[in-house]
Amino acid sequence: MPTDEHLLPLIKNIGIADQLYWKPTHMGFIYGNARYPFNSAVDLLKFTPLSLVQRIRFGIASLLLRHLGKGLDLDNIKISDWLSKLYSQEVWENILKPLFCSKFGPHAGNLPALYIWQRLGREKNTAKRGYLQGGYKNLIDTLELKIKAAGGKIIKSSTVVKIQNQDKHIQINTAEKQPLHFDWAISTLPFPLLKKCITGTSLDGDFKDPQLTYQGVVNALFFISKPLDNFYWNPVVHSDTEFDGVVEMSELVDLSHYEGRHLIYVMKYCSPESSLFNQESETIAQRWTKQFLSLYKDLDLSNEDILEVQVFKAPYVEPIYPLAYLQNKPALRIGDSRLITASTAQIYPSITSCNSCVALAKDAISFIKGQDPSIH
Repeated sequence: MPTDEHLLPLIKNIGIADQLYWKPTHMGFIYGNARYPFNSAVDLLKFTPLSLVQRIRFGIASLLLRHLGKGLDLDNIKISDWLSKLYSQEVWENILKPLFCSKFGPHAGNLPALYIWQRLGREKNTAKRGYLQGGYKNLIDTLELKIKAAGGKIIKSSTVVKIQNQDKHIQINTAEKQPLHFDWAISTLPFPLLKKCITGTSLDGDFKDPQLTYQGVVNALFFISKPLDNFYWNPVVHSDTEFDGVVEMSELVDLSHYEGRHLIYVMKYCSPESSLFNQESETIAQRWTKQFLSLYKDLDLSNEDILEVQVFKAPYVEPIYPLAYLQNKPALRIGDSRLITASTAQIYPSITSCNSCVALAKDAISFIKGQDPSIH
């Protein structure tokens, strides 16, 4: 996003800003078997899943939402309570609740309202978005080259089994190598995995584990031979699909990156313990292909238009924040040890994004520099 004040300088500083380009993107909304544009006041007035009065109230409340949240203790107010009051209970149940449930499941209504209020400062329905050629892999590969050029060492495919605090250093035991020792260590592990690595050590007693529940995600990527509706992002509610969103990446990314094919991905956020998450990828691909074709049957899509399907899963994507999480969010440092934590569970109230991750990384480095002036 143009507002990514931490990510964009990083891209510039490592010398790949010339590989970043910007395009305007638009949003659609899939409700039942109908698809709607959802970008302007005129689009909202034509959005028939809401009554005319509800549409007008929806527009006014959305415009004023940032202002209406100022001065409120939104960290202690449930999203369901705040939004149902602003938009009406009917709009919450019919539109907003399914949107939040699509990402947070049954926990959606209990999240702090601060989460959505903070998000409104970053995203809009019609927006200019940036794409880094080669995707985030380009960013990661370039960072790797810069780290190695500066004398850093990167160890891959080495499973961490235990992290221990020693006298003025951190010891990391791996399954493959001898123990490693560092002046400081920064863990970016999701807290459930970090907990496993420090159980039985002195760090365990000092770690203020918030015991968060995490949502995982299942993504299916469709390479197809033709475009869809030319909407970058489409939430999907009250439809006969398991997935809750459709992203047409080809609206942002030039087709040459995909060998002339159109790339669409769909997603379902779910518990990593859910049956869906633990199904075979091929089974999901077959079932979701049928659902995808049915959703766009008026475009005469057929199996022949589906050139390739890939399914990906990630178990720890979105922490489920409880009320008053600002007060209970773990500090960067575990006790007085030399282990720093910088995970998505500490990004709140910002939304989970690469921009927020860069900001958190900067905070972690600044903290270490403040504690240890010998580090530059």
